[in-house]
Amino acid sequence: MKVLVVDDEPLVRRSLEKALVHRGHQVVQAADGRAGMDVWISEKPDLIFLDILMPGLSGLQVLKELGPRKTGKVVLMSAYSGVHGQETVQQMGADLFVAKPFDDILEVVKKAEGLIA
Repeated sequence: MKVLVVDDEPLVRRSLEKALVHRGHQVVQAADGRAGMDVWISEKPDLIFLDILMPGLSGLQVLKELGPRKTGKVVLMSAYSGVHGQETVQQMGADLFVAKPFDDILEVVKKAEGLIA
C-alpha cells in the first residue's frame, strides 16, 4: 500500500515511515500542507497521515482545497485532541483521528490499515 505522511515534525514523519515500512508499505513524505497536497495529487496514496496544525496550509485546509480530488483514507493527527471527536473528523473529510504523541505507533498503524481492509 502507498502511504503519504504529512507532518511538519521530522521525528513524527520518520517514526511513522519506519513503522509503515516495517509492515511492508511504500511511504512518501511531505513537511508541510502545500507540499503534502502536491504529493497527494501526484502520488494518489491509499492512506494519508495528515497533521492538523502545520505552517502554511493546515491539514484541514488541505482537505478543503482537495475537495473531490481527495483519494485514499485520511488519518488526521494532532497534539490537540480534545476538540476532534470521530464525528467531527468525518465532517472534516477524514476517516480517523489519532492523538499525538502516539502511545503505541504500531497500534496506530494497525488502526489505519484497518481503514483499507
